[in-house]
Amino acid sequence: MKILVIGKEGRLQKLSDNKSYDRHNFIYLPVDSTTNDILLKARDVDIAIVDAISFLKEDAINNMPNLKLIHSEGVGYQGIDIQAAHDKGVYVCNNKGMNAKSVAEHTIMLMLACRRNLINLNNAVFAGKQIQAKESCMLNGTIKELGSCTVGLIGFGDISQQTAKLLDAFDASVIFYNRSKINPAICKNAKQMGFGEAKVYGEIRQDLNGLDYVLNNSDIVSVHLPVLPETIGICDEKFFSSLKQESVFINTARGELVDSFALISAIENGQVAFAGLDTLADEPVQSNNPILNTTEFVRERLILSPHIAGISPGSFKRGYKTIWSNIEAVEKGQRPNFIVNGL
Repeated sequence: MKILVIGKEGRLQKLSDNKSYDRHNFIYLPVDSTTNDILLKARDVDIAIVDAISFLKEDAINNMPNLKLIHSEGVGYQGIDIQAAHDKGVYVCNNKGMNAKSVAEHTIMLMLACRRNLINLNNAVFAGKQIQAKESCMLNGTIKELGSCTVGLIGFGDISQQTAKLLDAFDASVIFYNRSKINPAICKNAKQMGFGEAKVYGEIRQDLNGLDYVLNNSDIVSVHLPVLPETIGICDEKFFSSLKQESVFINTARGELVDSFALISAIENGQVAFAGLDTLADEPVQSNNPILNTTEFVRERLILSPHIAGISPGSFKRGYKTIWSNIEAVEKGQRPNFIVNGL
């Protein structure tokens, strides 16, 4: 099989079974490759593996006659024209669940760092103001244990469910909103979720009244949605105005879900006390990004990481195991797993 990889060269080989890797011919192209680049160098490939932040557009798909499978290297697939692939009978698959544990851990870390104002307190100690910082925390009561919080999860897929499982260890109450109805077994089956029965029935529940209920009743709101036409910019002015005063906002999903100016405004008016963001709109992030050019007041209430929540050797190994399994299925004329374009 001839395989195109739009992404970082070396990663697939390093984290793959060498016997599987050596059986195929590979063409590597960078993540910013244009359709012309792809068709010039890889028109005749059988498989395309696409970095989750890269693109494979309609014109490319329609002019790749041997293409049988397009596989996202990650969970996201917004850069792949899934309708064009569907119309041509080409499978599009993702690595569902590959990074759920890693992203959930990062989500918890951001929650704790925000709730405990970790970055600013770290800076205070380095500035020789340890005792002043400690006294300020005691006087103002700004530190909150997760166990005293209600956490609202927006979206309830693999990552969100894993986050809920970790939050159970902190005795946090969890409510969630999902755009489609969740199988009741996910909410109530203690064995499946890994919760004690009382905790599942008592505190893990799906909001049936709409998104506003979760926003109105959560101390911490964490977003776990895919990027779709209907979810782009969902965290807008109305979204933030529905939060409790001095809420914590976490985004380890995609920057495109958040209106950056609306978030800045929510921090300025006290609706959001802290925000922990692993991803910003318009990656790669440029120096003129509004989040990077805001006031000192807002910056002191932001914790940023460079879109690394899902990056771990375990995540990649799980993902590449799925990719190879699906390549082998297609070679044998079988259906691959985790098809996202309805074939």
